[in-house]
Amino acid sequence: MSGPLHRRIYADLERRILSGDWAPGQRIPFEHELTAAYGCSRMTVNKAISELAGRGLVTRRRRAGTFVAQPKAHAAVLAIPDLRAEVVERGQAYGYRLLERRERDAATEEESDLARDGRLLDLACLHSADGAPLALERRLIALSAAPEAARVDFGVTPPGSWLLDQAPWTEAENRIAAVEAESAEARLLGLKTGAACLRVERRTWRDGQGVTRVWQTFPGDRYDLIARFSSRGDRR
Repeated sequence: MSGPLHRRIYADLERRILSGDWAPGQRIPFEHELTAAYGCSRMTVNKAISELAGRGLVTRRRRAGTFVAQPKAHAAVLAIPDLRAEVVERGQAYGYRLLERRERDAATEEESDLARDGRLLDLACLHSADGAPLALERRLIALSAAPEAARVDFGVTPPGSWLLDQAPWTEAENRIAAVEAESAEARLLGLKTGAACLRVERRTWRDGQGVTRVWQTFPGDRYDLIARFSSRGDRR
């Protein structure tokens, strides 16, 4: 697996958990043990474990270590997708275009809750697969939570991919709705005005502090979003 080392560590640990190699309630290796095994900094290992905790795969116990979480019956698992990675994994050519970028103050009460007395990075971008528009994205990033974002060239790097790598979340909320494409959206997505679309609104937090809020609009026939349910408590 290419990419940042903490993502490789995350993938390795996730595989051990989801395969059942590490059973619920089992303690995973201590951070200093993983640091030695991967030859990296403790911060890198901590970032990988934070992402596992954010997905609910592990729980941290002070002074005791990190343990594989007990599965929750009837739980819905909706992972936060990396659109670039998903498109590439399907064997398609990924495309990305930054439409707008500006740094600004919060304009509403909800935006103030996200900004936390800081400024917001307001981004609009378009994702495509094999040359066909896949998703129109509008995203707000709280610079108080991710100050490095102000220096990132999002004309090259998709913000969702960067956030997953650099600003791991511990809590997320998803809202999904069927909507009709407005004229500006329809033009960018190559649709007729009023065409059926899927809109995903997502918020993420890290230790109680808002990180990002994003709206992604997908043509109704070009993206499948799957929620996985388990009545037996096992993860799939």
